[in-house]
Amino acid sequence: MSPLVRVGVFGLLGSGNLGNDGSLEAVLGYLRAEHPDAAVDALCGGPEAVTARYGIPATRLHWYRGEYRTASRAGAIAGKGLGKLVDIVRTAAWVRRHDVVIVPGMGVLEATLPLRPWGFPYSLFLLCASGRLFGTRIALVSVGADAIRDRPTRALVRWSARLAAYRSYRDARSRDAMRAMGVDTARDEVYPDLAFALPAPRAGAPARGEGAPSGPPGSPGSPGPVCVGVMAFHGGNDDRARAEEIHRRYVDGTTRFVRALVEDGRAVRLLTGDECDAPVVAAILDAVDSPLVTATEAASLADLMKETAAADTVVATRYHNLVCALKAGTPTLALSYAAKSDALMDRMGLATYCHPAREVDAGRLLEQFRALEQGAAELRRTLTERNLVVARQLKDQFSELTAALFPATDHDNAHARQEAS
Repeated sequence: MSPLVRVGVFGLLGSGNLGNDGSLEAVLGYLRAEHPDAAVDALCGGPEAVTARYGIPATRLHWYRGEYRTASRAGAIAGKGLGKLVDIVRTAAWVRRHDVVIVPGMGVLEATLPLRPWGFPYSLFLLCASGRLFGTRIALVSVGADAIRDRPTRALVRWSARLAAYRSYRDARSRDAMRAMGVDTARDEVYPDLAFALPAPRAGAPARGEGAPSGPPGSPGSPGPVCVGVMAFHGGNDDRARAEEIHRRYVDGTTRFVRALVEDGRAVRLLTGDECDAPVVAAILDAVDSPLVTATEAASLADLMKETAAADTVVATRYHNLVCALKAGTPTLALSYAAKSDALMDRMGLATYCHPAREVDAGRLLEQFRALEQGAAELRRTLTERNLVVARQLKDQFSELTAALFPATDHDNAHARQEAS
């Protein structure tokens, strides 16, 4: 029996970013549940990792293997230039083999972190243009977007969105940003981040009441561990001139905060969300130098959710560290580096608990953290209620995606084939 439909997934997947891979996992779960006959493969950044972890065929996104390394020599520059031309043909050929291509979540329409137009924005444009050329339905599903000042990047992002057959956004600010950049968003919907569709972990400890008493670590009334999610943060696309200054202030402020927790006798668990965050973890461990501070080597969002579920509270920077903590129902404080973090915290009822990542003030952060812990019981109830709403919204997202990408005739054919077999 031939496959019912050929589905591709596209993005910087398998490249060490746990948030991106979590979005992929959510979409694969949807496809396996709702379209089990679909033949699925990927065009992605880390094909070997994607195939090993998810069991689907995968092709490398770029012909030139040094795409994300800085090119300083003539040979590397020429290789990158040639790769851009070869990728036109490679991307078009891959798209042509599919009926549907899904870009699962991720901030593919934003530049909140340093980004060059000829990098991923160029790759996304090739995908969407090829989809329009060959009649392949390209879907940008629950993606992040933001206003982009750099003209070449903005143009590529705008045309990518216009050429896609389906668009939905993970928050209203993303949709507003695309509208401001000239994209007709009248039929585009807003749904939660796809990672909220992943299974929730079981809490590692019972929820604590408001104003839990303090005591020596390990005593019955002592506060539990704090997860602190860190990031190799250097600002955004518009901050390149002061990137190192922003990074130093972020690391210094976060280190001071961790040290203050340790001085209060609190156990601290450092979390990351991308392989590039490891140097920040090492710097904090070296500066604080206490057995109360440990670091996790999480390999997936499921691992991160388990870590956050076992904590009393979470303070995190990376967007998907926040998603994990909120999904787990753990009171969370965001070191916010972009509007998407603020929007997420607002959606989940914790808008008060945001602190600017560009200007980490350890003293002020500690005050906010103590307020977070004081209201922990009520915040846990709020998160339980909001997670129920999010689950219903994502169910609607997947129903809409089926209607948009998988015509009813395909389902009729599927039932007929199943009966015939």
